[in-house]
Amino acid sequence: MNLPDLGEEGERPALVYVGLGANLGEREAALRNALAAIGQLPGTRVTRVSPLYGSAPVDAGGPDYLNAVAELTTALAPQPLLQALQSIEQAAGRQRPYRNAPRTLDLDILWFGGQAIDTPELTVPHPRMAERAFVLRPLADLAPERVDAAALQAVALQDIHRLEGPGWADAVVGR
Repeated sequence: MNLPDLGEEGERPALVYVGLGANLGEREAALRNALAAIGQLPGTRVTRVSPLYGSAPVDAGGPDYLNAVAELTTALAPQPLLQALQSIEQAAGRQRPYRNAPRTLDLDILWFGGQAIDTPELTVPHPRMAERAFVLRPLADLAPERVDAAALQAVALQDIHRLEGPGWADAVVGR
C-alpha cells in the first residue's frame, strides 16, 4: 500500500476513535486487515477495539455491515491520519461511485483528542455519529462517557446486534 506523505508527527499522541465498517467481500478480514494497517502507521498504536456488530445499512442499500470502533493513540495530525485511512480504504478496494454506496471498507474518524474540526475534508466529531447505532453502540463499549444515553435511546430501533466480543481483533492489536 502506498501511503501519502504523512508529514511530521505531532509532539504528543492524541486519543482517537475510528469507526470501522464493511458490507462487501470478506468483511471481517477487511476489518482485521484495516486494524493491522492502522497499527503500522507512524506514531500510531491501536489500544482497544470494541466488540463486533452486525447492522443493516442506514440511508443505503446492500448487504448488512460488520461494524466496530477502534481506540488508538497517534502522533499524526488529523489531516494526515485521514489521508492514511483513505489509503487503507483504497488498498481494500473501496470505491465511491455514489454517496453511501456499499463498501469493502469504511474508516471514519469519530473523535480526535477532543478537537472540534470543520474543514471541507474532515469534520470531527463525526457529524452523523449521533444518528447511527452502528457507531454509538461500539463507541459506548469503549468510551461510555462519550455517548449520551439519550443518543443511544434515539437510535434504539435501528437494526444492530452484537456478534463477537472485543477478542475478535486480539491477533491484530497485539494482545
